[in-house]
Amino acid sequence: MKNPPATHRTKAGLPGVVVTAALMLAVTACSPAGNASTSNPSGDAAGAGTGVPAVEVNQAAVDLLPESIKASKVLRVAIPTNEPPTQFYREGTQEMTGTNPDVARLIGEALGVKVDIQVANFDSIIPGLAANRYDMTVSSMTPTEKRMEVLDFVDYMQIGNAIAVPKGNPAGIKDENALCGKKVGLLTGSYQLTVNVPSYDEACVAAGKEAIQKSEFQDTRQAISALTSGRLDTVLADSPILNYAATQNPQIEVARTYEFAPVGVGMPKESGLVKSVSAALDAVIKSESYIKVLGKYGLESSAITDARVNFAQ
Repeated sequence: MKNPPATHRTKAGLPGVVVTAALMLAVTACSPAGNASTSNPSGDAAGAGTGVPAVEVNQAAVDLLPESIKASKVLRVAIPTNEPPTQFYREGTQEMTGTNPDVARLIGEALGVKVDIQVANFDSIIPGLAANRYDMTVSSMTPTEKRMEVLDFVDYMQIGNAIAVPKGNPAGIKDENALCGKKVGLLTGSYQLTVNVPSYDEACVAAGKEAIQKSEFQDTRQAISALTSGRLDTVLADSPILNYAATQNPQIEVARTYEFAPVGVGMPKESGLVKSVSAALDAVIKSESYIKVLGKYGLESSAITDARVNFAQ
């Protein structure tokens, strides 16, 4: 990976993701090729016209906002590319929905600001935050010590890893211990690529086995295409994404989901946003709207009860 701090994990729990009919219809749209950052304002209110349930403004959190955000009343939020059910385009539109955009909108409601969704490749998000193109990111990013050198994090849900294989599992890959020497598809900049696989490779070498043959992709759809065409033995990525993909593609199945852990909203340390976002998220995760948003995408089990600040995984 070119920029280690940008590693990410999309891990969300739950084997057998249940997805609403509306979600199934919505994911037919594709993200733009190359995914140069695109702006997608959410409206005058953070959840206006998006189907996100209302959350009351939390004045204590509003009072903690940096003066620049108080003045603009806008939060520029970086969201990764098309990966249902965590983020994807509504059918026939360039409007992002999914757990990550919706959680961002709940935060915006609690802070009384508009949320401007900025879509970008995952591995460009941390550099974009450093360059002040975004104020924060809601991108299923796992708080790690390396990332916390440049970002503050507030936990907002939990997710896990998943291993997807062709239907029938011809290579017999049952778990992460069976990846040695296998052709594995991974997302560029992902937690799986930058944290999990190096650890697995060490175990492979120690056991006298071949290292994992890694192939990187910008989104899961590309990796799954390589899997179904026989170019890969397996794909290792976030569990909500692969669980959902398996419900939509009869050519693949999920062999294992594991290692569930919280992911966090990330923001530059110098931004001064962490206190206000922490207060807002503390109110959000205690609200019925939070459970409704996760439930909309079959991810109720990803709910957390404590918006921890800078808790490294």
